[in-house]
Amino acid sequence: MTPGKVLVAVGVLVILVGVAVQLGLPLGRLPGDVKLTRGNFTFYSPLVTMLILSVVGTVLLNMFFRR
Repeated sequence: MTPGKVLVAVGVLVILVGVAVQLGLPLGRLPGDVKLTRGNFTFYSPLVTMLILSVVGTVLLNMFFRR
């Protein structure tokens, strides 16, 4: 694994997330993202968003580092 390939993979992932946000995909507001509000306390956990980004990242990294 060379540092150049890692930087390219991270850059591609950042670009894809940026394009998704610009296209209006509701990252961070998907069904399954948890938001609990009690008085002045708010807990937010984007479970589904993290799962989708993990799958996309895994696919991209497998494409770059497959031997």
